[in-house]
Amino acid sequence: MRQTYKDLNVYKKSDTLVLDMYQITNKLPIEERFGLISQIKRASLSIPLNIAEGYGKRSSTMEFKRYLAMAKGSCNELQVLLDLCNDLEYISQEEHKTISERYDEVGKMLYGMLEKWNKPSGEKD
Repeated sequence: MRQTYKDLNVYKKSDTLVLDMYQITNKLPIEERFGLISQIKRASLSIPLNIAEGYGKRSSTMEFKRYLAMAKGSCNELQVLLDLCNDLEYISQEEHKTISERYDEVGKMLYGMLEKWNKPSGEKD
């Protein structure tokens, strides 16, 4: 069976997190719809989108790594947005901790993939 981006654990986890972030944005004040809500939705969706697009271009190592790096950047962006939501008391401490840990895990997975693709081609798994 041929593998697709949907078979990647990092894609699966990031895709699930998008749904979680959409639910969280439903709790935010309506006046944040053009600020935090919009930014959270864009950043969270950017992660699986970049993984999928990069996977499609993986015949070029540089292109694939570029998309993985963008996905990693979006993970970091979401951490900042989650911190702000926590500081503004839009989400609970527990929600903040749980979602932040899950994005940290996705970020580490992306970092690991980037490291793997930095190896000379004969050393890849």
